[in-house]
Parts: sequence; structure tokens; C-alpha cells
Amino acid sequence: MEQKIHQGRNVKRFREMLGIKQEALAFDLGDDWNQKKISLLEQKDVIEDPLLKKISEVLKIPVEAFQNFDEEQAVNIISNTFGDHSIGYQKNDNPIFNPIQQVLKLHEEKIALYERMLKEKDEMMGRLEKLIK
Repeated sequence: MEQKIHQGRNVKRFREMLGIKQEALAFDLGDDWNQKKISLLEQKDVIEDPLLKKISEVLKIPVEAFQNFDEEQAVNIISNTFGDHSIGYQKNDNPIFNPIQQVLKLHEEKIALYERMLKEKDEMMGRLEKLIK
């Protein structure tokens, strides 16, 4: 039985792992994007290649991750690899480098930037409201 890769669900999965809100992804994708469009995008089985490439650049995740990641397959690989031998993996003097940690670190700065931008926007709106009055 052939597994079906759900690209939209993969976008959502990686976006959530990175702690990025739909609004933030929409902001990065450009003016014609909003939270609702991201929500609809994440429901699509297949995402057009140019858009998938743009999402890949924004999230700094390889396009192949969205195209090939299959949760069931990953769970099977993990359970087959660690299943009966998990005790042997509990003590590890040489921890394996986790690329997700590196990606998360890259995005912490981005999140801080979003927060600063939102604060500046709120302050600017406040000043504009005062000018109008």
C-alpha cells in the first residue's frame, strides 16, 4: 500500500516545531498572505512547487522535508529501530547532533524580531491616533 504524503500537514508540523504562528508565516510570505490563507494551505495534500520553495526559504527547511516526510513511516522507523533495544539507547555518552535544535536556535532571533516589530507597530499606531485627535 502506497503512503500518501500530505504536504500541507507537513508545513504545519514543521511550522509548529519551530514555534512560528500562522500570522508570522503569512507576514514572511508577503502582502497577499494572511492567517486564513495559511490555514487553508496547511489543509492541502499537494502544494505547488514555487510556493513550496518559498515556504522552504522562509522556514529554512529543505523542500524535500515537506515533499517526503511521512509521519507513519517515521513512527515505523523509530519503533523498528528502538523497539526492543530501547534500554541500549537510554545511556548515550556521545549524543547525536539534533538538526532541529539548530533550526530552533535560528528562529529564536526571528521570533524576537517579530516581537520588536509588533511593539514598534503598536507604538506607531498610538502616535498616529494621537496625531489624528
